[in-house]
Amino acid sequence: MAENTTPTDTGRTEGNWAVEYDVEAIRIRDPVADALAVLESGDPFVVTYRDVVKAASHSCPTASGAYRIVQLGLDALYPDEFPVRSEVEVLAAGPRDDATYGVMGRLISYVTGAAQEDGFGGLAGGHGDRQNMLTFDAFDADGAVPTFRFRRTDTDETVEVTYHVGDVPDGGPALGNLQQIIEGTASEDERELFADVWHGRVQRVLSDDSLFTVTTIEHSA
Repeated sequence: MAENTTPTDTGRTEGNWAVEYDVEAIRIRDPVADALAVLESGDPFVVTYRDVVKAASHSCPTASGAYRIVQLGLDALYPDEFPVRSEVEVLAAGPRDDATYGVMGRLISYVTGAAQEDGFGGLAGGHGDRQNMLTFDAFDADGAVPTFRFRRTDTDETVEVTYHVGDVPDGGPALGNLQQIIEGTASEDERELFADVWHGRVQRVLSDDSLFTVTTIEHSA
């Protein structure tokens, strides 16, 4: 029988990415991973924007906006410690079938673990339960821009993150090359110009805090 020479080192980094982004990773603890010894005790998962791109299958101002929404929300809720999956409830102002809220909600769920009724129910006794931790149409936002709230279930602290997507640069005429790229008729120069402008917009979202507003939500007694 021939020897199996298939590589098994899944920790390898493949060098096939055509773009690099400058943005900090998100670190979040997972009690289930901790209990099952997936990670060293107390260590967090490290979720990068690349991971979110893989989950979305593309990089765009919506995907990068979702990444920054959850990053800013978790930073505000946990300024001095790692956030914890199963202790972060996510509330979306819009419906799940909305093109923006649906995509963003899925990506934010990927990071936080918060899910609807189909989410992971936890280990014995519900340890690490994430079911019913993601709710759409949960509140009325001020305006039509993407808005999410994040609540710590252990302290009830809540923050709201608004993404001023209308302030993202439109990219100009170069974005009109997309149809030719899809059809395979674009020149190499047109492809490169499109990529530069497109990923420049994404990087702007990842690095410009003025595109987001983070507000603490006060709960009435």
